[in-house]
Amino acid sequence: MKLRYSIALSLPLASASAMAADLALKFEVPQLNVAEYHRPYIAAWLENADQKVVTNLAVLYDVKKKDNAGTKWLKDMRQWWRKSGRDLAMPVDGVSGATRAPGEHTLAFPVAKEALDKLPAGQYVLVVEAAREAGGRELVKVPLTWPMKPAQTASAKGKEELGNVTVHYK
Repeated sequence: MKLRYSIALSLPLASASAMAADLALKFEVPQLNVAEYHRPYIAAWLENADQKVVTNLAVLYDVKKKDNAGTKWLKDMRQWWRKSGRDLAMPVDGVSGATRAPGEHTLAFPVAKEALDKLPAGQYVLVVEAAREAGGRELVKVPLTWPMKPAQTASAKGKEELGNVTVHYK
């Protein structure tokens, strides 16, 4: 009898976690035909209508450099650095990660585990900035309304350092 009771109590918790929402960021790092190619450093964050950083979603940089030397080049992502990067001690658990090779990449952010679940309803902009050594720098902004509706998608396109940038809520 006790076993049935404990299983019945755990079912609502299991179904609630199965229904948890995710915010997915899909971005493209284009293959550039250049003599000296370096993977770009990429930062993604959410800004409110006042252009203030609400939360940092991802900072992708050379995390494997000896003595954390990869942080030296983070300031090349100028907008992110000025708005919030210089105040962070890198690496940041759950935010920082390794650079990405050319191709399409997807990062998922569980709404319940991020600062996203505390966001008030309103207009926001998801900003993705890329900077590459011996290369360029680019900023792509994707406007969105929070909370997003299930299966809603918003996107923008970069011109050089970034390709398509898509935000999907599921």
